[in-house]
Amino acid sequence: MGLNLILTMIKFNVASINRCTETEGPHKRLCIWFQGCDIHCNECCNPDYQPFIARHIMSIDDIISVIKKSIDEFGIEGVTYSGGEPTCQQNLPSLTDEIKKLGLGIISFTGRKYEEVSDLLAGIDLVLDGAYVLEEKETKRRLLGSVNQRILCLTDRYKNDVSWFDTDKNGKSVEVNLSGKIVFNGDKI
Repeated sequence: MGLNLILTMIKFNVASINRCTETEGPHKRLCIWFQGCDIHCNECCNPDYQPFIARHIMSIDDIISVIKKSIDEFGIEGVTYSGGEPTCQQNLPSLTDEIKKLGLGIISFTGRKYEEVSDLLAGIDLVLDGAYVLEEKETKRRLLGSVNQRILCLTDRYKNDVSWFDTDKNGKSVEVNLSGKIVFNGDKI
């Protein structure tokens, strides 16, 4: 079976894609929100993305096509995985491999400890890990909901950008997603 056939056969359940954002990590990036989460944090910021229901079923080729358009149109530097729970997508390493071939950096959220899902997050440059704990709200760091969550630089790619997470907790934006819908994005919207 050829690689191209495999890349069209592997599917992902995508809740939403924002083709260019500056609120889901440092630099211009595309963000993929995956559908489905089995963690169910109390007061989750994306409760609509928790149910395991089919949303936009996309192949690796479909996703890479969207990413290439975002590189051409917006000059994105990287991709962020969010959700839902990205590690519920069992073929995540295959997608990561294809994105890395484009020279892009990858940041991933996970509600799990990195050590529990390191195999699924292979190739990721920076991981934001840990379940959201309502009683431990984070008030200083961007994108992190509670103080137990960690920022893990797995490669050197974003080691000089870690300070981005320490600034402007109230960062927000109005953006247009893949479906053409207006999205209000960022902390405290």
